[in-house]
Order: sequence, then structure tokens, then C-alpha cells
Amino acid sequence: MSYRRTVTLASLAGAASLIALADPAYAQAQDSQVQASQTQNTASSNVKTAPLPANANSPADDTIIVTGTRQTAQTQFSALSPVDVFSGKTIQSRVSSNLDQALAALVPSFNVKYLPAADGPEFIRPAALDGLTPDMTLLLVNGKRFHLSSFLQSNGSQASDLAQIPTMDIGHVEVLRDGASAQYGSDAIAGVINVILDTTPGFSAYAQGSQYYAGDGTSGQIGARAGFALPNGGHLVLTSEYASAGSTSRSIQRPDAIAFQAANPNIAVPNPVQNWGNPETKALKFALDAAEPISDNVELYTFGTFGHSYGIADINWRNPSTNANIYKTVPIFPGFNLNNISPAGFTPEEGIHADDGQIVGGIRSTGTDRFSWDVSSSFGINSTAFFLDHSINASLGPDSPFNFYLGRQIQREFNLNFDGVYKLPVTMLDNPINIAFGAERRQQTYQVTEGQPASFAVGPGAQFGLAAEANGFPGFGPQQAGTFSETDYAGYLDITVPLTSRWSVEAALRDENYDTFGNSFTYKFASRYEVTSGLAIRGSYSTGFKAPTPGQLSSTSVSQSLDTTTLQLFTTGRLSPLNPVAQAFGAKPLTPELSKTLSGGFVWHNNSGLSGSVDAYQINVDKRFSISQTFTLTPAIQQQLVAEGVADAADFTNVNFFTNDFNTRTRGVDAVISYTRVLGPGRLTATGAYSYTKTTVTSGSLAAASDQMQKVIFEKAIPNNNASGTVTYDVGKFSLMGRMRYYGSWTDSSGNAVGNIFQKFGGITFFDMSVAYKVNSQVTFKIGAENLFNTYPDKATNQANRGLLYSRNSPYDTNGGNYYARIDFKF
Repeated sequence: MSYRRTVTLASLAGAASLIALADPAYAQAQDSQVQASQTQNTASSNVKTAPLPANANSPADDTIIVTGTRQTAQTQFSALSPVDVFSGKTIQSRVSSNLDQALAALVPSFNVKYLPAADGPEFIRPAALDGLTPDMTLLLVNGKRFHLSSFLQSNGSQASDLAQIPTMDIGHVEVLRDGASAQYGSDAIAGVINVILDTTPGFSAYAQGSQYYAGDGTSGQIGARAGFALPNGGHLVLTSEYASAGSTSRSIQRPDAIAFQAANPNIAVPNPVQNWGNPETKALKFALDAAEPISDNVELYTFGTFGHSYGIADINWRNPSTNANIYKTVPIFPGFNLNNISPAGFTPEEGIHADDGQIVGGIRSTGTDRFSWDVSSSFGINSTAFFLDHSINASLGPDSPFNFYLGRQIQREFNLNFDGVYKLPVTMLDNPINIAFGAERRQQTYQVTEGQPASFAVGPGAQFGLAAEANGFPGFGPQQAGTFSETDYAGYLDITVPLTSRWSVEAALRDENYDTFGNSFTYKFASRYEVTSGLAIRGSYSTGFKAPTPGQLSSTSVSQSLDTTTLQLFTTGRLSPLNPVAQAFGAKPLTPELSKTLSGGFVWHNNSGLSGSVDAYQINVDKRFSISQTFTLTPAIQQQLVAEGVADAADFTNVNFFTNDFNTRTRGVDAVISYTRVLGPGRLTATGAYSYTKTTVTSGSLAAASDQMQKVIFEKAIPNNNASGTVTYDVGKFSLMGRMRYYGSWTDSSGNAVGNIFQKFGGITFFDMSVAYKVNSQVTFKIGAENLFNTYPDKATNQANRGLLYSRNSPYDTNGGNYYARIDFKF
């Protein structure tokens, strides 16, 4: 029955398109830019941010938007759901070339964690909206779904990597802060981020350098963009961008390293023995966007992004006096003693080489009035290879290498889409009913390939107690390697009815069928009423879902951590939920996370340049997907895992698994205000935003006293209160910018093999400032500083044993002030 319902919706979409095509009277010329936004439901590569109106004091919320709506010429003010719009210039005003960090400074409800020495997240940083997990926010580029990263975060989320998109090619970004699964499918529980690439002609380039006040983290960026107008009204844009950033260290010497140095005065122990901070990174990114009409009413289009990135960072120091399973001498390796090779211990360096790309191609209508359509396909891939340097597989003794290739994780996605919009005229209505419909087929494939044998081998020394596998990050072995796929089919119907000139209502339905778990049906109802010409109220109710990915359903992993109390390493194995041992501990096959979202608020603007909105929301998410509690292994269970061939099981201290386990309720309020006007000899623009977000665990194991650490993580690991404000003043050849960023209090947790530690961190405010000077119409210089006053957060007392000065789980950068200089060329 579920499958039939999916087919019914898809058939309805096809039938509606045939009806529309059958009436040639509906074919009337229309501006291609506006039509393209209508066709795709989303942004096409032709959609640009609308310019400010002639009245310099008018509000900026009349920008045409295409996210969360399938209507033509929808604006921020007229939209039925809250949408924030940020220009490419605003995105590029940040020191970092990564989109996730730029949005974190502009959208208070958007959080990015830096997570140094975290086995992957320091390179592929988790970014989340409204306090939910990163994979509950859908990423689009030009209105098309962007593929997921191949990396699974420690809590199980698998999200898109925003850092893969070159910021230089961004025309603007639209952030929909409302549930949208009925419109876009899985992942849109918290909202949607839609990146619109810039299609304007011309050549531009830039170069930028920066450094932290502390003298480290030196970075450089260069970029170039060339846009060409094609003869028949099309366009071609090519962009390239390169960024390199040095590592930072905000560390102190570990107490056990101090004790080891005192006990061994003849050994030169590095101070500090490991660096906690930003990793060393390099990234090369490209973008392509092109469209060309092939008739008066039809055009071909394509766009894509491509990139390669590299990163490397320290992980935990290995102390010779407390890691006997590495430094032990055994009879099977006579004459081999690691103390002769690394007498001061060793600090492994973990790194990645990542390749990422997505290409989209399609054909769409551009000149019809009542019916428009878009047929497209896309392919995306993220391939991340892991390596580990300056380590050892102790169980191999003298035969062990010191540098390891650990294997590769690969995520592939192939999508086929049909989208159509039909405007149905009704005599009693001033404007036609907007009927959008479509169908989608999406296939995901997750693959893990083996590392070099030495990275996962259990050598002959293991029987004498020497640790097996690459120490610090075991490689992917045969039992972890494999290819896992998932295919789903979807159909949707989205109807917007303008009941009066002031009142509109919308209903959206979407049905999807997955070959891994079955059917999912979601819906959304929204309404907006314009009380006066400058004030409107709006609200919506929607259901949503987050489908488990093939990687979440089937993969396994191994991680090594340091107990902050005992300073002993312990190994945790994450088992597949289908593993018999995991099921003995309560694991079950994963099912989708399900949400119900209620939101409401008001929006206003006036002719004096003031506009704003206030929206409140509640998001209930059931069957939350996360890591289970950790189960300590008995020798008998450990041997059972060994007998099953589970990689590295002989060294497991404990195990866990992904699970649907608990329910949460997230409540919040978002307030945004904008003001622009001519002031004195120049133009003033001011924006401010505030977000209150609170998540409560309502049921499940996290609500029980037995798992308080995970409960604290979900409820208090990010600030409840965030705010930002930006003021720019353009006068003559100068442009001045000041920005304030406030993060409220939050609580950190340090998970040990036994016991938990918590620390509350107070609120903190950062200030940014820049001055730009336009030399002429082609050249602009800018200098500035982020965290102008070199503000640092409270020190992380519970993590000092690891050498940390500041919490590794901080939702903001903890490296202090950063100054920069930039030059832009435009021709």
C-alpha cells in the first residue's frame, strides 16, 4: 500500500504536466530569470539577488527568494515561512573561506564546533541549525540537493560538508528556518540552506592573508572568477579558489609529561607533547555554472563544484611509562625496544585527503506563463582517505611501519528529478492557484575500502599483550570494508491558494518509499495574512523525517580515546545494529527519525528602511538517532566478537552502536531586524539577530538517570542564547564594518572509560571590525580583525590533564584574535 501511494503521487505529477502541455494557450512569454526560480521550486542558476530599490531608505526584504516556495517573485516579506538572505559579499567578509564558519557568524541559531584531535570532525566540522544534529539541515546548491559527506560524526550524523563550496562563486545564500521535509524530502527537519551561485558576467580575483594574534595559524587565500555572457542569452562562469591555513596550538604541558620528564631528566620531552588547536589544512576548489537557450522557451543548464582538501593534526601523546601495551619488550621480538626509537613517547598525527564533487545537468522551460517544468539529474561524490603518521602497530614489533594509510570512506549519490508548476486561474480569486508537483529517484551508495594491512593487523606480539593495529586510529579492515546502497522514490504535491489579496494558504504532501525501511509520508500546512501593507502574520505545521543512510545502517568503526582522569587509553568498537552482540545489548535495525514542527510569527517593513521578523517554533523529534550507551565487554563477549571476525575486537574495552532511542522537544524564538538608510554623506546598513533555542529530552534512555552524560550533551552542549549584529557604513571610497557575536552559557562533558565530568562555561562576546578602501573601480583594499579584543573563553579545567587550555567541544573558535588583509580586483 505504501508503494502504491508513492506511485499515485508520481502519476499525478505526470498527469498534471500532460494536461498543461495540452493547452497551447497557456504558453506565453515570461522573463527567464523569474521563470527559472518558479520552475525549480528552488533557485536556478539564473536567480540573482534583487537589487535594492531606488529609494535608498527602503527595506532589503524585497529580495526575490526561491527557497521554501514554488511561487514566482516571492520575497522575504511575502514568504509563508522565515527565510534569511545573505549576499555573497557578506559571506566573503569573513576571514575563513569556509561557508559553515561564515554562516555561524551570521545566523545565531547555526552552530559550528571545532573539535580538535577528534578523529575526523576537526576536518569535517559538524554544523547544525536550531540545536538539532547536522544531518537535520538540508543543503541545496542552486536548488538541487547537495550530496552528503562520507564521514559519520561521533553521534552518528552524516551531513553535507558546506566547506566544499567555494565562497567566491556565491551570489547569495538563503536560509529557510522552518521544517520542509514535505517540500524537499529527508533531512529538512530544521530547515534548508540554499546556496545560489553567481551568474553575473565579468572577471574578478582576490588575495588574502591572515594570522592569529598569537603568531600562529598563518593562512593565505587566492581566488579567481570569470563570467561570460553567451551569444544566445546564456552564461558561463568558472571559479577557482585556493586556501592554506597553518595549525594553531592553545596547549599546556600535560601533567603526566611533566612527571615523565622529572623521572627521566636525560630524555628531551617536547613541551607541549601535543598541540590542541586548528589543524593544518589546504583546499583547492572549483565551480562551474552554465546555461544556454536552445529555443525561445527551453534552455539547457549545468553547474557543479569540485574540490580537493588536505588536513593534518596531532592526537593524544603516548606516554612510555603508562602505555605498557606499546612499550613492552617481549621474547618474540628479541632486541626490539620502542624506548630506543621513541624514548620520549610519541604523538601520532592524523590526517585526511578528501576529494569532493557534484555535477548537475538539466533542461527546463523558460518562456511559458501558466506551466513550467524542469528535468534534471545530478551525481555527487565525497571520498575521504585517512592516514596516520608517527605511530606504530606494536603487535608487529620491528616489522611495523610508522606511517599508515588507514583506508577510505566514499559517499556517492545519483538523483533524477522532475519538477513542474501550473498556475490555475479561478474566477473568484484575484490571483491563480499555484500547483507544484514532481517526482524524484535518489540512490545513495556508501563504501569503505581497506587500509594497508599493517594498519589493522593483529601481529604475533598480540599474544604477549602488545597492542594491535595502528595506534591512535586503527585502519579499516576486511570486516569493516564493504559497499552498501539505498534507493528511494518520491512524489510530491504543493498547492498555494491566494484566498484574498492579503491571505494565502499552502498545503504540501510528499510520499517516499525506501528499499531499506519502507515508506515515509509527510505534509505541511502554512498560512500568511497581511494585516496591513507593512505587517503580516504567518504560521505553519509540518511533519518531517530523517532517513537513516546506508553508512549509518551498516558501517562499523573503532576509536581510541584518553581517560582524562587515569590518562589511560581505551578502545571503543562501534558495532552495526545488526550485529548479534549489539542486538544482545538491545540494538535494533534503524528506522527514520520523525518530527512535528509548529511555528508562528510576524514580519514587518516600512518605507523608512526598517524591517524585521519574530518567529517562535517547537520541533518534536521522535526516535532520535544517536550513539547508544557504552557497554563494557566481558572476556567471553570479547571472544565472541573475535570469533565473528569483527576487526580489532581483541582490543575492545567497550562497545556501542547507533540506535533510535529517545525523543526530544526543541523550542525557540528567532528575531531578526534590519535597517538601511542614507545617513549624512554615506549609507548606513544595520542588521541584528537573536536566537533562543532549548532542547529537552522527553523520553527514552537519555531521560533516565543511567545515561546523564548523553542527556547533558543533547540539552546543554550548545548555548541557549545567541546573538549577532552587524553595522556597515559606506561613505565615499571607504566602507566600515563592525560586528558583534554573542554566545550564551553552555555545559561541556568529558567522557571517560568510567565516570563523567561536567563544566559550565559562561557567555562570551566577540567583536570584529574591518575598513575597506576602493582605490578605483577595479581595486579595493581591506584590513580587519576578527575577535578584535583577543577575547578567550574560560579555561577547561576538567580537560587540563590532556594538555587543553580551552574546551575541545567549544561552539566557537578559541584561538584568540585574528587579523587579516585582502585585495580585490574586479574588471
